[in-house]
Amino acid sequence: MTRDDLSDRILSGDRRALARAITLIESARPEHREAAAQLLERVNGAGREAIRIGLSGTPGVGKSTFIESFGLMLTEQGLKVAVLAVDPSSARSGGSILGDKTRMERLSREPAAFIRPSPSRTHLGGVARRTREAVMLCEAAGFDVVLIETVGVGQSETVVAEMSDIFVLLLAPAGGDELQGVKRGIMEIADLILVNKADGDLKPAANRTRADYAGALRLLRRRPQDPEGFPKALTVSAATGEGLAQAWEEMRALVAWRRAEGHFAARRAAQAQSWFAEEVRQGLLARLETPESRAAMEGFARQVAAGEITPVVAAARMLARLGG
Repeated sequence: MTRDDLSDRILSGDRRALARAITLIESARPEHREAAAQLLERVNGAGREAIRIGLSGTPGVGKSTFIESFGLMLTEQGLKVAVLAVDPSSARSGGSILGDKTRMERLSREPAAFIRPSPSRTHLGGVARRTREAVMLCEAAGFDVVLIETVGVGQSETVVAEMSDIFVLLLAPAGGDELQGVKRGIMEIADLILVNKADGDLKPAANRTRADYAGALRLLRRRPQDPEGFPKALTVSAATGEGLAQAWEEMRALVAWRRAEGHFAARRAAQAQSWFAEEVRQGLLARLETPESRAAMEGFARQVAAGEITPVVAAARMLARLGG
């Protein structure tokens, strides 16, 4: 298949072509990176735009169950849903379970849904190295909503916010002390906090947890990109579906307000600039991985260890070598 054929098939909504394209952009081989860049240039002209929803939560909170129930609700409304689920990679072996398709069995059989698990490969922020490009391909393929599931809550979760239009924090019902376990930084970037498992015996605890977080959110300074009342805390049940429709309506209302006020376009522009800067940083780091650069680094490191040269001078000389 030629690159033109691949881009045409993506634009026509071919899910196999989309999967093949994501495999291409995830490759680190230089010839594949060049082909991926050309492919992204071709599909970028389509001008298609999805609602990008970043989703995070502590392990065991029910992210996969929530995404399946939420995704099925959206497909029933006639929307096309793409799920980019990032699995944690082993720092020792680099291996990844990639089990999200098995955990979302019903959604994976839905013709209007596309699920792509990718290993994080220890990349910070709980997202894969090429998640931004995968989002772009999903938009080109005509998906209306792109859900980005991360590996969990951490200090680098802002990476997810920098590639999504709405950031959702999913939490489980708990006692009064669980509020201490969620970092303030994550609270400040969340647009919606959804307390899952609000059904059966856990429903009263879920309502109390929602009230606790709603109170905490009121103490935060209102952000300029938010209308009155946001960010919000709501209760949902992925098992029964209760609250999912309200959560979707709140997301749509927030996106509509931000579009009308100009915040949506400004956020997308800022995200593109951030993506550019990150690509430059990663490109520079990649130059350190060549055999020549590694040998030079080892040589300078030996000189530093022997006291023959200071670390500052060694670093300056190494950077001069990289600058060519």
